[in-house]
Amino acid sequence: MSNDRYMSPLSERYASKEMQYIFSPDKKFRTWRKLWIALAEAENELGLKNEQGMPAVTKEQIEELKEHADDINYDVAKEREKLVRHDVMSHVYAYGVQCPNAAGIIHLGATSCYVGDNTDIIIMTEALNLVRKKLINAIDVLAKFADKYKEMPTLAFTHFQPAQPTTVGKRATLWIQEFMMDLEDIDYVLSTMKLLGSKGTTGTQASFMELFDGDEEKVKKLDKIIAGKMGFSECFPVSGQTYSRKLDTRVLNVLAGIAASAHKFSNDIRLLQHLKEIEEPFEKNQIGSSAMAYKRNPMRSERIASLSRYIMSDVTNAMYTSACQWFERTLDDSANKRLSIPEGFLAADGILSLVINVSDGLVVYDKVIEKHLMSELPFMATENIMMDAVKAGGNRQELHEQIRKFSMEAGENVKKYGKENNLLELIAQDDKFPMGLEELKSAMNPSKYTGRAASQVSEYISGVVKPVLDANKDLLGVEAEINV
Repeated sequence: MSNDRYMSPLSERYASKEMQYIFSPDKKFRTWRKLWIALAEAENELGLKNEQGMPAVTKEQIEELKEHADDINYDVAKEREKLVRHDVMSHVYAYGVQCPNAAGIIHLGATSCYVGDNTDIIIMTEALNLVRKKLINAIDVLAKFADKYKEMPTLAFTHFQPAQPTTVGKRATLWIQEFMMDLEDIDYVLSTMKLLGSKGTTGTQASFMELFDGDEEKVKKLDKIIAGKMGFSECFPVSGQTYSRKLDTRVLNVLAGIAASAHKFSNDIRLLQHLKEIEEPFEKNQIGSSAMAYKRNPMRSERIASLSRYIMSDVTNAMYTSACQWFERTLDDSANKRLSIPEGFLAADGILSLVINVSDGLVVYDKVIEKHLMSELPFMATENIMMDAVKAGGNRQELHEQIRKFSMEAGENVKKYGKENNLLELIAQDDKFPMGLEELKSAMNPSKYTGRAASQVSEYISGVVKPVLDANKDLLGVEAEINV
């Protein structure tokens, strides 16, 4: 690592080596060579002839290209680019140096976007599949957590104010459900990914019509063959010189959706850690603060939120780029795409590693959860207490007014004087209520107030989540590596 120049934190600190390689120069240039081989093979299979009526692309030339598909002579390409100032033509030249017999047919009929744009789509597709893999693993870890704690009552909040109880596991299903929606979005986008194909300078395929002597069927088949060789079912039916930049918007929208879900998850963990109910993993030698040695900051969840905000704002790059393209193409997309697409994916990769890591190591403090719940439960039980008193012959309106007054008094004792919640004692002392203090306390079973929370968890995990995990079981078992 060099300390005298800027390095992206996404590479140094957050993204996995696997995602970094997908967007590496080596991956890009190897893909270029695969595309040149696919083009040559397709032209050969379609019987492309030269002016003498002989095969314009021979099998011997293709074999020569294949022999040097991976041993890229980067030094030659670099020197050539200094001279011609064109990355694609520099690599065409370098490939030709290694393959002298095939040099004349490399990139035959194609434009720079043939390798550039098709490679972008191939790389984004591979990166989406890695994101999908990590997302499924995040769902798997959270599903295990939800199932384990599906029956543990906890204080629920609306507006971050105490509300009717839920369970720890039920709250986790809210996180899972958003990630499941993201998975649906990924699967849809993956199902629509198409290559650009070989469309020529303005998308009309004019150069290939010239090569194939006006044979439209062969030119149409050329796209189909190339798509199949590169692992795609089809190419975009129409394009300018480039594939529509709307695709980049669609892809980054998926990443932004994952970021939003992860941000919500991280916010909840940070709030729960403040309450000392649930904490993210904290290493034995981890330092929470340089000044306050006792601190246990939720730094991983904070990092999730931080990176998520980056992706949510990054999506506007793709939107502007798509909106600002002129006619068949302009080049104001290139520099922006080189930043926004890779960095968006590297950030998403880092976020999901953190989500897996945090979810897998959550620490639940059941006694604190119980204490918080029991301090509020008497207020929440008042409706049941009032109904029981009405059944015993009481007047609902009078009982409601009494409970309102007692609740205000008990609340003031807690908030103003720091005393224990004495609502049950106040009710027990009132003759309008037929139950005694012990009977009221015995009714303070939190499980009575969580409704169908536990059942909802079981039904959701078994009926919705498990089928997805079973269908993707070969992707499970990812070990999330956290660098810092």
